[in-house]
Amino acid sequence: MNNHKIQWKIDEKFEGMLIREFLLKEKGISKRALVDIKFYGGDILLNGSHVTVREVVRTGDCLEVMFPPEIRSDGIIGENIPLHIVYEDEHILVINKPPFMASIPSREHQSGTLANALIYYYDQIGLSSTIHIVNRLDRDTSGLMIVAKNSFVHSLFALEQKMKSIQRQYEAIVHGIVLDDVGIIQAPIGRKAESIIEREVRNDGQQAVTHYEVKKRFSDRTLVSLKLETGRTHQIRVHMSYIGHPLLGDDLYGGQRDFISRQALHSKSVRFYHPLLERELAFSVPLPADMGNLVGGVE
Repeated sequence: MNNHKIQWKIDEKFEGMLIREFLLKEKGISKRALVDIKFYGGDILLNGSHVTVREVVRTGDCLEVMFPPEIRSDGIIGENIPLHIVYEDEHILVINKPPFMASIPSREHQSGTLANALIYYYDQIGLSSTIHIVNRLDRDTSGLMIVAKNSFVHSLFALEQKMKSIQRQYEAIVHGIVLDDVGIIQAPIGRKAESIIEREVRNDGQQAVTHYEVKKRFSDRTLVSLKLETGRTHQIRVHMSYIGHPLLGDDLYGGQRDFISRQALHSKSVRFYHPLLERELAFSVPLPADMGNLVGGVE
């Protein structure tokens, strides 16, 4: 299989720098990754010639780094499951995940996951990578997910997440009429004592902040847009239930399943800086049919 390759054209400000220094200090490649490249099937090329990290770069040089093949878990088997790919380049994928698809295998869902579909897809395109999901969604939550194609790219996006520079917008359908057009929910979230799954607002929980905006009101429900300042488990579901507006279908947090068989939550849009293309990208997808039908297809 092909190795994952990244290349850079050397700017004049890096003139005379050692490749090792350039990769470590300017591009964020770890010392461990450089060892793996050297000993486990990777390569470094300068203007098409094989070199070591002790080589010096000059203005206009083309530096290519080929990362070694990644070792995959035996527990993730490729499955021919269609993927809705919104965007793809040699470094990342942006996937529109359907509802009822888990992100990775678990005891309850050992197959049919996004990871199974990705492994099959990677095999078809000859990519020797394992799974690196940047923003994981619950099984029943639909919408946009970023997937890095190798561990180095994943590390760059993890840094963006830590700096809160990946902006995501969700849409949810909640019970009742949300009166305020916009609002901020600031309430700490922690695990419920008697459950390994359920979360709740509690004084000793982690800080959690959710911004919401009403998109449309109906007789018994409201379509809201949401943005997160923090990324706590089940944050939107817990916070909307906390203010008396649980998500439709979310029976774990007080919602009813009369109209939809999952929590009515969709990751609608994402905006981020692509660290390798060095530009901002933004994507948006409409509500899936089960949610769209509940709000008359409103976008």
